[in-house]
Amino acid sequence: MKSLFKHTALAAMIGLSTPALASLAYVSNEKDDTISIIDTETRAVVETIDVGQRPRGILLSKDYTKLYICASDDDTVQVLDLATRKIIDTLPSGEDPEQFSLHPNNKHLYIANEDDAIVTVVDVDTKDVLAQIDVGIEPEGMAVSPDGRWAVNTSETTSMLHWINTDTFEIEKNIVVGQRPRHVEFSKDSKIAWASAEIGGTVHIIDVDNLEQIHEMSFKVPGVNQDRVQPVGIELTSDGKYAFVALGPSNHVAVVDAQTYEVLDYLLVGSRVWQLDLDKDEKHLYTTNGVSGDVSVIDVEDLKVIKSIKVGRYPWGVVIDPTS
Repeated sequence: MKSLFKHTALAAMIGLSTPALASLAYVSNEKDDTISIIDTETRAVVETIDVGQRPRGILLSKDYTKLYICASDDDTVQVLDLATRKIIDTLPSGEDPEQFSLHPNNKHLYIANEDDAIVTVVDVDTKDVLAQIDVGIEPEGMAVSPDGRWAVNTSETTSMLHWINTDTFEIEKNIVVGQRPRHVEFSKDSKIAWASAEIGGTVHIIDVDNLEQIHEMSFKVPGVNQDRVQPVGIELTSDGKYAFVALGPSNHVAVVDAQTYEVLDYLLVGSRVWQLDLDKDEKHLYTTNGVSGDVSVIDVEDLKVIKSIKVGRYPWGVVIDPTS
């Protein structure tokens, strides 16, 4: 710590810019009941933290002080303090929390409860359950629009997107999509929503103003059987240029022009690619590869895989703290 301080002070004195500190990536490992922490500069695991059973969905608080963890087999959401790297609390979640999303107010957490066919809304400060909303069978994906207006849940067996008004906690519309929808990702301006349908092999583009589908995409990975092309996680660049789609057991990530919806490339990553996240500069994309137990790092400018990082067994979720 002293050497870093001396280096920073010296740089300031002679007019040099201070070195940028690396971000930290957090990865949930389903089979090991752990969180791996990756230093994005060295691209190495720097710590492994024991958490609850079968951690899947993970997300950061809006002030980047906490990591929320869906401990699916413990039927709870755990709260990890990022400063101490200790579990400091648990939140009521309903049974089998799979994915969740935090409202921009940094208070209301929307949790998909697969076994109960409900969405639970929890106040993370008071730990009060604000609502339990009946949705379709096997709810999985969960997203809240950046403007805070909508919460969207995907029900796998019902093959629907359920659009929940965040003021009333009421469903205002259901949109039928392909088989087994798994994930929803909003554009930064909240105008467009992308929804993946795993078994359908499709991604559905929704106009949020009208709540209507405007495009449906499918994927054909050269040399891969079509039944292995199963879209799950989606990540969008903030400039609106690219959409990256994890294609599951095809072991590829699709690179999509986010304006024309043309597939530009397929990038080979590890086995059973699941979720993705961009680093703070959006220069690198990190993917969790469940079966191979690693994280692939993709150079966004060159659209090439440049690194594989070994983590725990069955990595599922990944989020990167842009302030670390």
